[in-house]
Amino acid sequence: MFRKNEGTIDRIVRVALGLLLIAAYFLTSGGSNHWLYLIGIGPLVTGLLGTCPIYSLLGMSTYPMKKV
Repeated sequence: MFRKNEGTIDRIVRVALGLLLIAAYFLTSGGSNHWLYLIGIGPLVTGLLGTCPIYSLLGMSTYPMKKV
């Protein structure tokens, strides 16, 4: 499994953004770009899992470091 690389605030923002975009998909009338709201699945899943593949590729992390 992937190592966690998202901190608490990062995860909260991702889950909230994902839920808002998915809700907008269901609450708005269909248009030519209506499917773009489904992009919210990405932030929702990464926020729930606590890991972001893009962060891993870039060597980034917002996860707090453990004190030794």
